[in-house]
Amino acid sequence: MPAKKGTKVLAEAERAAMKELVHERKIVWGKNPTDDARVVLAKIDSFPEPDRSMARRLHALITTAAPGLSPRLWYGMPAYTKEEDVLCFFQPASKFKARYGTLGFNDAAQLDTGNVWPTSFAVKALTASDEAAISALVRKAVR
Repeated sequence: MPAKKGTKVLAEAERAAMKELVHERKIVWGKNPTDDARVVLAKIDSFPEPDRSMARRLHALITTAAPGLSPRLWYGMPAYTKEEDVLCFFQPASKFKARYGTLGFNDAAQLDTGNVWPTSFAVKALTASDEAAISALVRKAVR
């Protein structure tokens, strides 16, 4: 059934994410990996705390665990691609006014284990064991 006239179909945050996506689609990702990384790091620096610190740490973990992944923005979020497929991304808590940030993996990551497996993880803080687990997941995702 179509939405009633005057009804908002997308929430404000969803509309903002779509506008960011349109802007990102105009960027030619992969043309200059150094510039791509710079754009992602600039976006991360624009996040409020604690998202900024979390995104910086995740960026370092992901790029160290899988140096072959290419950073880019995806719906305004830092994402990491292999052959143009987004394998993983960080959704900051502030993006949708959530209680925690989310580290997500898309189907290209092929983290399948049985019939049911997690594709995203709530992230409020990172311990050494959390960092090791994330690094292992990223390495598994790029196989």
